[in-house]
Amino acid sequence: MIERIAGIVFPIYAVVAVGYAYGRWKKPDMAFANQLNMDIFVPALVFAALASKSFDIAQNLPLLLGATVVVLGTGLLAWPVARLLGVAPNTFVPPMMFKNSGNMGLPLAVLAFGEAALPAAVVLFFIENFLHYSLGTWLLDHHARLRNLWRVPVIAAALAGLTVSMLQFPLWQPLWFGIKMLGDVSIPLLLFSLGVRLTDSRHADWKLSMVGAITSPLAGVLVALLMNLVLGLTGREAAMLILFGALPPAVLNYIFAERYHQEPERVASIVMIGNTASLAIIPLTLAWVLQ
Repeated sequence: MIERIAGIVFPIYAVVAVGYAYGRWKKPDMAFANQLNMDIFVPALVFAALASKSFDIAQNLPLLLGATVVVLGTGLLAWPVARLLGVAPNTFVPPMMFKNSGNMGLPLAVLAFGEAALPAAVVLFFIENFLHYSLGTWLLDHHARLRNLWRVPVIAAALAGLTVSMLQFPLWQPLWFGIKMLGDVSIPLLLFSLGVRLTDSRHADWKLSMVGAITSPLAGVLVALLMNLVLGLTGREAAMLILFGALPPAVLNYIFAERYHQEPERVASIVMIGNTASLAIIPLTLAWVLQ
């Protein structure tokens, strides 16, 4: 079991470590690479997974519902913790809710459960991103306009992929394969970019960040366990929902905090410490769900 877990987590953290080392050495500007990834490669990955012949939307609806409740439930559990700590809820709660389902969740699912788990992992990634761009934006700015949400490339790609799946539209296989090739670029680039991004974070407010590093996975796993019971999820789907709940905060939380001037340095610290703590939390979670 130890060898299996090491085989799952080592490639992920190795690529993150390479990105971190390169970021410390060269201090590259990843803005264009990140934009390219979020505009082209990740949407291609999402579309290819959802439009594939093996994807069944009805089969994945319970997982989609479970992921939605995990995100919302984690936020509800984190809210009183923020009040107890005396920190602004809009600083603490979003990083607890919105998980690193892209940089870490997608490669973890593939390495732990195989390529067959990618469509389900994309469902988790899609619902987390949809809620982050909609509810997450509204939490930080109640006046934000959300009617153009469909223009976000990841959301548009997911809607297009779901449409192809539901209509059982016969997609030309060479076209699908070409889109999939673009999508295959996204996961290693996501991990590398995460490593580079972590070089910009600071260890400020480390006590708050340590509380966040425990609160996010603990609350997420508790809600995931409850939803597994309510929805009757078993096997791979149940394990993936628990793993989803245990993921650390998404780097996107820092970008949102910076955009809306919501104590970005504090949020950056929460994200960095949370992702560092995942070095221990993710292997322990994998040991539990894979046994």
